[in-house]
Amino acid sequence: MAESQLRRGIVELAVMGTLRNHQAYGGALITLLKEQAGLEVSEGTLYPLLTRMHKSGLVKTKWEPSPAGPPRKIYSLTAKGIDRLNHLYSEWQDLAHAIDLIMKGHQ
Repeated sequence: MAESQLRRGIVELAVMGTLRNHQAYGGALITLLKEQAGLEVSEGTLYPLLTRMHKSGLVKTKWEPSPAGPPRKIYSLTAKGIDRLNHLYSEWQDLAHAIDLIMKGHQ
């Protein structure tokens, strides 16, 4: 797996995990990911991911007025998105456990 593919999967998991707890617009998601997890995600990475997730039915959107400027598109997980998040997180835990065993020299 290429490093970019690994990062893409991690970002997807992090975005979905964040949306599980907070419905948010794109800029707020970038801030939450940085502040809560130290994860740097650019707009060029986030918005295509959100578009793919929306087309796949994993997130839904609604428009809300902004205190300054144009309305904001707010993202939140759908039931299908929650199922996908739970599946990805389970896979992540299994992989993290396997890598932890390998790095510690266990078999």
